[in-house]
Order: sequence, then structure tokens, then C-alpha cells
Amino acid sequence: MSFNHAVIWIDHKEAHVMFLSQEASEAEVIKTKSTHAHLHHKANEVGSGKATLDVKYLHAVISAVKEAKEILILGPGSAKLDLIKHAHQHDQQIAAKIIGVETVDHPSDKEILAFARRFFYKADQML
Repeated sequence: MSFNHAVIWIDHKEAHVMFLSQEASEAEVIKTKSTHAHLHHKANEVGSGKATLDVKYLHAVISAVKEAKEILILGPGSAKLDLIKHAHQHDQQIAAKIIGVETVDHPSDKEILAFARRFFYKADQML
């Protein structure tokens, strides 16, 4: 079965990668191997106080969606933006397939699929 659309919900700990068509869907979870502690920004210190994402983790997520024709990225914080930057720096073909980025807190897999189906339905109607 051919899946044209992929949705990625990502945070700093795990990514839910789902492929969908009108009739079916498949999903996988990719977890980071990094065990960074929660950082706090200190006064008079240089830096944002935020840990950077593991490059291997970002690469695994990007590699998981290579076959998709259109990609939607969801997430609650900055991890989704880190993923987009990684795609632009390391895989321009994947970066060109990203058609949407949305802030979404911590939905269930069913909620992610429902959100993605609505998003891709609207995107397909615009073509």
C-alpha cells in the first residue's frame, strides 16, 4: 500500500511517525537515546538553558519519512523547529516535502491521525 502523507509529532524524548492514506495508516515511535537533564537558565550565563536534540535522533526521524510525498510536523515545543532545521541542513529533499508545522500539545495517536487527516484533506483541496 502506498502512503502519500506522513505526520510527525515530536518532542525532546520521542517522535510518533505516522503514514496515512484515505483508507489506512501505519505508525512507529522513535525514542531518543539521549538522557539530558532538565536545564535551567541562570542569570548572567550565556546560552538559552535548553538542551539540544540528539542529531542521531533527528536523523532517524527524518529517515523514517523518506518515502512520503507530503509531511506535516506537530509538537508542543521547539523540537519541531529543530527537526525542520536539521532537514534543511542535511536532507533538502525531505525539507521540500514539509508542507505544514503546527503546535500541538500531547495528543493521543488517534488525535494525531484525526488532526493530520483534516490538515491533508484541506491541503489536497487547495491543489
